[in-house]
Amino acid sequence: MAKRMSSAGEGEASRRAQRRAQHQQLSRTQLLDAAEEMFGKRGFYETTLKEVAELAEFSVGSVYSFFADKEDLFLNVFIRRGEEFMPAMQAAIEAGGSALERLHRLADFEVGYFREHPHFGRLYLRSFRIGAAAPVESSVAEALAGNFVSAMELQAEIFVRGQKEKILRSGDPVVLAHLFSGLIAAFQSIDPAVIEADPNSGERLPLAALHEIIERAFT
Repeated sequence: MAKRMSSAGEGEASRRAQRRAQHQQLSRTQLLDAAEEMFGKRGFYETTLKEVAELAEFSVGSVYSFFADKEDLFLNVFIRRGEEFMPAMQAAIEAGGSALERLHRLADFEVGYFREHPHFGRLYLRSFRIGAAAPVESSVAEALAGNFVSAMELQAEIFVRGQKEKILRSGDPVVLAHLFSGLIAAFQSIDPAVIEADPNSGERLPLAALHEIIERAFT
């Protein structure tokens, strides 16, 4: 009997711990969402932890229970999106088709990701548009350097494949991968759905036109 009661008690304790962990994860997500929005609107230096906490409907003290300081919060916004972006990017590339089809699918994915997360899109563009990066931005760049290298390697592999298929233009695949990324970034930087954070905003350049440019540039 005592054994059964002990087992039941352990089960209840386990369920409480699970509920607590779920609540903590939800709270952390809410804070990251609020930080992403505020940093995207105002930048790192103009945003205060008080503003982030108020938007998430938490106290400032609660922020410190999850993040060491504002710099740590800023960094974790980028880390979270990077952990989502890279596997999804790889899945988009590996979905099959010719090298050209993979390039088109990758363009759709990258443009679509910023449109799905416009606050992050604005934050990313704001942070990396600055010529001389501030120390905080440098730490973000350092943390994401591995993701950037991996992304360029994945894109370069598409060009290698396309050159073997005699579909994509000749040239250094790494250089072509960087040129492709620059083209996508330029489109994102003036995309009203990102800049204005309105999914119903009209396009300054239709996505179909971007695909046409990609085809003309890389085939």
